[in-house]
Amino acid sequence: MSYLEVATVPVTFRIWSHERRYRNAAQAIAQALFDALDDELEPQVLLLGLPLDTSQPIVQEAGPDGTELPTELLADVAERGRSLALMGQVPVATTPIDNALDPADLRDRLERKGVRMALQPVLNELAAGTDYEYFSTWPIVLNNYYVCTILRVQRRPLQAYPALRPDRAYTDGRPLPNSLLVAAMSRFNEETVKALTEPEPGAGLLYRPRDTEELLRAAGRSLLDAPALAVGSADWSSGERLDWGSSTGPGAERLFYIINTISSLRYEGAEGVGCLLLARRGHPNLEEVFALTCPVDLTDYRAVRKLLEMTTPGIHLLADADKVYALGREVGHYDAAREDLFAFHFVTYYTWEFSHAGHTLVRCRYGLPGLARPRLNRLAFKREYKRTFGVPKAEELERMWQVVLEASRQPKGTLLVVSTEALAEADRLKLQCTLIEPVVLTPIITQLVTAIDGAVMLDPQGYCYSIGVILDGTASGRGNSTRGARYNSAIRYVESSPYPTLVVVVSEDGMVDVMTKASLAESRV
Repeated sequence: MSYLEVATVPVTFRIWSHERRYRNAAQAIAQALFDALDDELEPQVLLLGLPLDTSQPIVQEAGPDGTELPTELLADVAERGRSLALMGQVPVATTPIDNALDPADLRDRLERKGVRMALQPVLNELAAGTDYEYFSTWPIVLNNYYVCTILRVQRRPLQAYPALRPDRAYTDGRPLPNSLLVAAMSRFNEETVKALTEPEPGAGLLYRPRDTEELLRAAGRSLLDAPALAVGSADWSSGERLDWGSSTGPGAERLFYIINTISSLRYEGAEGVGCLLLARRGHPNLEEVFALTCPVDLTDYRAVRKLLEMTTPGIHLLADADKVYALGREVGHYDAAREDLFAFHFVTYYTWEFSHAGHTLVRCRYGLPGLARPRLNRLAFKREYKRTFGVPKAEELERMWQVVLEASRQPKGTLLVVSTEALAEADRLKLQCTLIEPVVLTPIITQLVTAIDGAVMLDPQGYCYSIGVILDGTASGRGNSTRGARYNSAIRYVESSPYPTLVVVVSEDGMVDVMTKASLAESRV
């Protein structure tokens, strides 16, 4: 039987003993990792084995939904990949470690890179016209097979978030992550490759899986290589490969840790709020208000935190990858294509955002990076409102939207509880709230009643019955340890309430969540 005639594989054929268990473990890691970023990504992990010997069959372990790749498109991928390496079309590694490799090991590495180069266009072709994107990890040779772990995600959420340019790489050929999602994929790639290169292939994922939060922090660290390198490397604007050797200061390789540490410090009891602009000194879009005679190392955390106290909404700290050198402001029109001016906004205690050209790439809270989701989505709110309470009058829905919009601006965060039995709930909780005469909320009244701790209780028509409400509810085992008590108490209340209920959670870091029984049930699927 020729290679091109291969169509299916006997179900009993396995490349190695716990091939299926490895795929299941990789799926569990991907599910937890990407759900933490955006649960609409819906990751699917497939396992693909391309034989070195063309007389052997292609092996696949399908994803949870049974998805398999068409073998007719994969038949000559391994052969074409090896040909790319033989013809010198695979980038040659240039790091000292790679140069010290045995020639046979280096050839094997180049061939595996070639296989990936040949496979990715096939995956792109399969994704064309669908709602998906496919990504392959580096192939690992096991029992005369190139074993590739394939990740499939939904395209729409993948493309919904801002990113930097995708065409830059380190000097060793590794692509430089241009978004937190890409950085998370790189971490997933590294975890699977490491597990498959162990003496017992896949054992690392089976018995020592990495914690999701640990993977997210690693993704955040690698993403911040981009601004550190942009400020420290003269080659950045050319799109060439970048080397850490261009930025030798202590800040460049520890930028994620540095920003986290500064955000966690208080000055005379006050939390840090302000902005640090990262750019080379003399940048055409920066104007120094006053310079420091002795620039302060970014690793002098308390000194930087003290300087942050002098910033205002228009005056920021100016720093390169290593030192704070002045206080100043942004001027003129910044050409975003340059990608050499970045902002770190310290939002509140232990919370910061990383942005470029006005687009937030990362929001980090208590050391855990996440995607900067929109503060409040009008269509999403109205959709949840209608499916919870039915179709309201247009003026009622618009009035409620204005109330929610005003509440979302509360700098200390707040809770709005909309219930069909708001009056009865206000009476039930009267010992843990402040009852008020029923009043239709307006933006001005909303601004007043959300200024204190506790929830605001109102009905679907916008009548408010109590403020400062301490919510109750039965613990369901659900929640998010990285979010505060406000968020988790809202989950308990919504799931315990016997009435149609919608809760708007406004967090101190600016995140806005709309919760209903239906939305919480969907997030569990």
